[in-house]
Order: sequence, then C-alpha cells, then structure tokens
Amino acid sequence: MPLLSAKAIEMPASPIRKLVPYAEAAKKAGKTVYHLNIGQPDIETPQVALDAIHHLEHKVLEYSHSAGFESYRQKLALSYQKQGIPVNSADIIVTTGGSEALIFGLMTACNPGDEVIIPEPFYANYNGFAVMAGLKVVPVTAHIENGFALPPVAAIEAKITKRTKAIIICNPGNPTGYLYSQQELEELSNIVQKHDLFLFADEVYREFCYDGAVPFSTMNLSGLEQNVVMIDSVSKRYSMCGARIGVLISKNNEFMQAALKFGQARLSPPTVDQIAAEAALETPQSYFDEVVAEYVARRNIMVEGLNSIPGVYCPKPSGAFYCVAKFPVSNAAHFCQWLLEEFSHNGQTVMMAPADGFYATPGAGTNEARIAYVLDQAHLKAAVECLRVALEQYPGTQH
Repeated sequence: MPLLSAKAIEMPASPIRKLVPYAEAAKKAGKTVYHLNIGQPDIETPQVALDAIHHLEHKVLEYSHSAGFESYRQKLALSYQKQGIPVNSADIIVTTGGSEALIFGLMTACNPGDEVIIPEPFYANYNGFAVMAGLKVVPVTAHIENGFALPPVAAIEAKITKRTKAIIICNPGNPTGYLYSQQELEELSNIVQKHDLFLFADEVYREFCYDGAVPFSTMNLSGLEQNVVMIDSVSKRYSMCGARIGVLISKNNEFMQAALKFGQARLSPPTVDQIAAEAALETPQSYFDEVVAEYVARRNIMVEGLNSIPGVYCPKPSGAFYCVAKFPVSNAAHFCQWLLEEFSHNGQTVMMAPADGFYATPGAGTNEARIAYVLDQAHLKAAVECLRVALEQYPGTQH
C-alpha cells in the first residue's frame, strides 16, 4: 500500500470537532447537547442576502474573475473606506472563505521551512494552514491572568530568527475574545518594520466589539503598508458560515499579483456565495446593533455564570463571541469528554472545545476550555447550570 505524505500525517485534527463522535453518541442516548464548541451563530442571516439567492435569475452559474466579481470588490472597497480602512478594489482578492485567504497569503509570503510567530492560544486551524504551507509555528504565550493581552513585544522579538517570515494575529481574538489596543498594535508594528516581516491580521470579528471598545485595523498602521496582509470573511459578520467567502487584502501590489496566481490555479471563488455576499453589504446598521446587543447579553450570562462557579475563572472578553475559561480540573480534555460520555443534568449536557488544542506549546492550556456563546440566552443559562452541577460530580474536580 502506498505511503501517505508527511504533510498528511502531520496535519492536526481539529480540537473543535474531535469530540463530535461523543456528542453524536450522547444525542443518540437521548441527551440534549448544548454546543459551545464551535462558532456557529444561531443569528439569522440578513434577509437581503437570502433574497439575492431566492431571486437568482442567472441562466448559467459561470466562473467569476479569479480575484472575485469586480462589482463585489468595488463595493467591498467602499465599505472598508467608510470604516476608515484605506483600500481599493485592486487591493482585494475574494477567496473561498477566510481560510483560503490565509493559506494563499502564507504560501505567497513564505517558503517551506520558514517560521511564523503567533501569540497563543490561537485559532487552531492556523496549525493546519502552516502544515499546508510547510511552515513552522513559533508560539508566544499569552496568559489568562491578564485576559490574554498581547505578550510583551520583547518576548515576541526574542522568538525572531533568520527563518522568521511573518507574525499572525487575530483581532478581536479567537479563541480568547481579547481586543488588541492601538498601542499594542503599534508596538508590534515597530518590530515588524525593524525585521521587515509580514504581519497577517485576521480581522473577521471586527464588528463584534463591546463596552464601547473600538477596533483598530492593522491596515491603518503608519509605515506598514507593504507589510500588512488582512484577512476578512462574511461567515461571522453576517452569520453566513456556509457561504464560503473571504478576502485577502494588502496594499503590497507585488504580493497581491503573486497571490492572484494561487487564485487562478483554483479558478474562482464560488459564484452564488459571492452574489449573496455582495447583497449582504446592503445590510442595515440596525442589524449589527441588534446582534452586538445580543452578544453582549450572551457574553454576560456566560462569563458571569462561569465566574460564579467555585474554582472557575473566565476573563471578560471585549470582542468576538468566544471566551476561554480555566476549570478546577487537571485535564480539561478529559472533562469535556466525560461531559458527553458520562454526565447529564435533567437530560442535558455541554460540549466545549478543550483549549490545549489552541496552544502550540506542549502542556499549555490543559485546564482550560474555549466556549462559543452562540446559543440563545435560555440555552446559555442552562449550559452554565450543567457545568455547575458537572463540576460538583466530576471525579477530577480539584476543590
């Protein structure tokens, strides 16, 4: 039998989805499972996007331009400009989700064997994207005690070697919900310029900032125009996870021309999804106001509920719709599996994502779990109560 590739063997399984068989078994056993493991919002997709699909009159679903439909890119550019982000349509390549945008970006910027520095915990699929591009992930650890703030710039700079090619950040962050300040980003900008690195900024949660917090885009970092590559997506902004549309954005023309060749190799991003995404740009501001208010309420239920459980600590996130909590257990992965296999409270249980899968440092995050507060408020309250009872019953709870 032929051997598999080294990349296939090295490719990590998703920590977000690896407990799915246990959740499926729990449901077959009659349990209600509250899915806090994955960022799939239950928020309704804007009607303007759904109407564009329902009223589709195309006789042929043809290829688009490899960079995406020009009309969509032009409208996107105008949308960013209204937010104070100085881009034009030539700075945008439409991709099959934000994931493809980052994969194209890494393959454009880096050679196999290069290193990318990422503050951890980080979105677990960054590991997989790095494997695809043949890169080594070099983590710099952020800590739950200070809410997962950006690690000291000196600690980041100490990780830079002759093989370092890029730094990757997510802002607001998945899995932590932390929002980097303008000052933190400017400090990071200094070492990016000093060492002439690429800065990849995953800004897909920009609309979800709370308590008066205002996001600062890396595209606005002065003097970094040739270094910054921004990743964006419609998935969470419009609750359109199934519409696989993302964008790769940079003012670096040489970078964008090279990245377009990867786009040409896969022909084009999906036509129907682009039509829906273009229509979604007409979503009224009232939609986002209501969604943000809902997420604030959900965040407060979850974070305050978790912190009311003895031994649990969860910093209050300023953005996205995730939080990372520390539990009074030695092995959160075992606790998460136990919740699905052996526990139920009134026929209910909870599915979370063990946080060790969001760290690259061995042994880090072993008593933490990521929670996506994407369920309605009643279900979140029930999930918190399940966790409260579970920790009273779990044999590994540390009192």
